Amino acid sequence: MPITATTATTARPAVTTLRHQEREVLYAVGCGLRDDEIAATLAIPEDAVAGHLAKILAVLGLRDRAAAIVHAFDCGLVAPGHGPRRQAPSPAPRTAVRRTAGPRLQISVLGPLQAWRDGRPVDLGHLRQQAVLAALALCQGRTVSQQELLDGVWGMEPPVTKVVPVYIYRLRKALRIGDSPNSVIERDRCGYRLAPGAVAVDVARMEELVTAAGKAERAGELAEAVRACSRALDLFRGELLAGLPGPLAELERLRLTERRIAVVQRKLQWQLRLGRHAEAIAELFALAGEHPLNEPVAAMLMRALHRSGRPADALIVFERTRRRLAEDLGVPPSRMLRQTHHMILTGTTQ
Repeated sequence: MPITATTATTARPAVTTLRHQEREVLYAVGCGLRDDEIAATLAIPEDAVAGHLAKILAVLGLRDRAAAIVHAFDCGLVAPGHGPRRQAPSPAPRTAVRRTAGPRLQISVLGPLQAWRDGRPVDLGHLRQQAVLAALALCQGRTVSQQELLDGVWGMEPPVTKVVPVYIYRLRKALRIGDSPNSVIERDRCGYRLAPGAVAVDVARMEELVTAAGKAERAGELAEAVRACSRALDLFRGELLAGLPGPLAELERLRLTERRIAVVQRKLQWQLRLGRHAEAIAELFALAGEHPLNEPVAAMLMRALHRSGRPADALIVFERTRRRLAEDLGVPPSRMLRQTHHMILTGTTQ
């Protein structure tokens, strides 16, 4: 397929200082072609391609090939999703990714970051690049500025080169759906965002199910509320954002962990109200084992054991929690935990 840089988006003045064939080479470099592929496409020797690239870098003041890719992208010479590697698409409006039965792209952040296109896993590149995508997925519905991405992914050690546009470019290519000319990652003057309706993110689905559970509870349908919470919790799968670097990933691990605990607690409260004590106690023991310093969880387990006729086991839970708090944090049990302990000792109910 012939390369036609002259038909691409109007270039900035700096690009117009290049000769025609140099612009063609820059366009091909921006599209991700290797020197041998550019040589074959333009019907020129491969060493001529290297020469043109060296001239391009010198004229535009660019450091290397990666910087040339970024420049081609930023100045509009290359439009994401358009280039010599793809078949010519039929004209389509640049509004949203064309869909027939819901999003064809799914992203999961409730575990190791993963993405699937039409049910097949997508290679998301190295960890920093994945962290950029995770930031967009966790901020679905709003635009994320380039500075936010730098702060969230690199923290106090920002990169020395302009890498965010490179990562966005690569993610757009990796996540492209079929022959659609549109990208699932949009850009405006404020930054980047996932195109509305183009991607299904599991954390959004989780929140929908939690909201549905609350509605079911208000309608008096506790069994349905428990089922909705169970479906929300099934979306969690392993270590949250495993291995992803940066302050944002660390904060989101903490936030999503607390969110999961809160959802589990709501579900277990409803199970206890339904009289499903044995089921609730088993889950509470597991949750307390995962989070031995979580006093609300320990208190709920103590109350459930007490109501099930197992006060001695409830007192063991209190003593174990008290000891862990003293050894790990150097603090006594909270007032809530002490009150629950007193309730069990006196045989009262709450």
